Amino acid sequence: MIALPCLVYAMDLTVLNLAVPALSRALAPSASQLLWIIDIYGFLVAGFLITMGTLGDRIGRRRLLLIGAAFFAAASVLAAFARTPAELIVLRALLGIAGATLAPSTLSLIRNMFHDETQRQFAIGVWITAFSVGSAIGPLVGGWLLEHFWWGSVFLPAVPVMALLLVLGPRLLPEYRDENAGRIDPASVLLSLSAVLSLIYAIKAMAEYGPSPGRLALLLAGLALGVAFVRRQKRIDYPLLELRLFAIPSFRTAIMAYGLSCLAMFGIYIFIAQHLQMVLALSPLQAGWATVPWAGGFVFGSMVLAPWLARRYGPGPVMVWCLAAAAAGMLLMVWADGPWALWVLVAGMVVVSLGMAPVFAIGTEQIITSAPPERAGAASAIAETSSEFCGALGIALFGSAGTLIYRQQLTQAGGEGLPPESLATLGGALAVAERLPAEAAQTLTLMARAAFTDALQFTALTGSALVLLASVLAARMLRRG
Repeated sequence: MIALPCLVYAMDLTVLNLAVPALSRALAPSASQLLWIIDIYGFLVAGFLITMGTLGDRIGRRRLLLIGAAFFAAASVLAAFARTPAELIVLRALLGIAGATLAPSTLSLIRNMFHDETQRQFAIGVWITAFSVGSAIGPLVGGWLLEHFWWGSVFLPAVPVMALLLVLGPRLLPEYRDENAGRIDPASVLLSLSAVLSLIYAIKAMAEYGPSPGRLALLLAGLALGVAFVRRQKRIDYPLLELRLFAIPSFRTAIMAYGLSCLAMFGIYIFIAQHLQMVLALSPLQAGWATVPWAGGFVFGSMVLAPWLARRYGPGPVMVWCLAAAAAGMLLMVWADGPWALWVLVAGMVVVSLGMAPVFAIGTEQIITSAPPERAGAASAIAETSSEFCGALGIALFGSAGTLIYRQQLTQAGGEGLPPESLATLGGALAVAERLPAEAAQTLTLMARAAFTDALQFTALTGSALVLLASVLAARMLRRG
């Protein structure tokens, strides 16, 4: 019951991307509306996580989960039959708010249901696996539905899952709440939502369109709101963000490792997805199959490897050495070139997933067990917000740096006189090549693919250094603790 809504939540992050062509034909959204349709779900999930985590501690984690499931099912049905782009944007926003109830509620329930350490580690492994499987099967399920039904059908798989949760959840899931919880501070809710949304929107906008005075101003405003939010948490009796948790070495170490790992992994993954299709010339289905070992590594690493390693060596050493292993996997991707590029890339992804999975599983357990049981929801929300924020930051930073490397390499290879769109992205260069004579098209394609490979190698090397730094920092922080 706990795993199913997590699987649906992860599916909804990816499934709509496949429906964009059919949706565009049916609703005719503008470019701006289309971006909001795709992005607003993730924005509002990130913005409401901290609030929902604390709300679950106050009103009950099971109650919040069931309320969120009901709203998620209802919004999914309405989104499937949306008639205008504005309707779909509003309904995707409601799905994001409902989705923000799922992760902190389910993870904090695990904290209170499983008191045996081995059982709890296995349960967290199942929880992480649900997200991995949801991300992997989202495009497959969406593709099948779009072949047989209309674009809105991609929202409907959530409905029976949430209905099942509403029927069986009250029977199978116990209720937990903080009996001494105080009143939730509306000003803190507004500050946290404004800060997170401003920061993530500014970061993503700069990654897509580059910096501008308006985007930089929004970024600074988000930082200022974040500082104001933290200061308010120190003054109120029942804070949304329990700052005392950061004084606990295991909590602080786990958040640091979680955040830096997400930053590096999300940043590299956007290049891997493009490299598979536009450099190695795989079809979308072949590219999907190439990422299956990556998802399989997360499943095995979360459910089997993490509990075994934690029992044998202890959580601290496992986090340190698994971060080092993930750094080695990213370093392996630097050699993803030539006739063996696909196999090297897949091998690197498998090593990264086997290294990252225990870090996420053990780190998640450290985060929720460091907090008092009555504040497990708030601690869970901190972990998920860290993941969302650092993932967006990784896409922005790595995407910008990789694009800069791509442009420099293509220019140095003789692309000074090319149209601007070919220097902006690899997709732009391949589109320009289609309009050129055969020999010129082949030359541009080879140059662009070589430049993009250099960008992938640079980001893999940078990600490896970042995760290795996380390993060293984790070792030092745990030793001091």
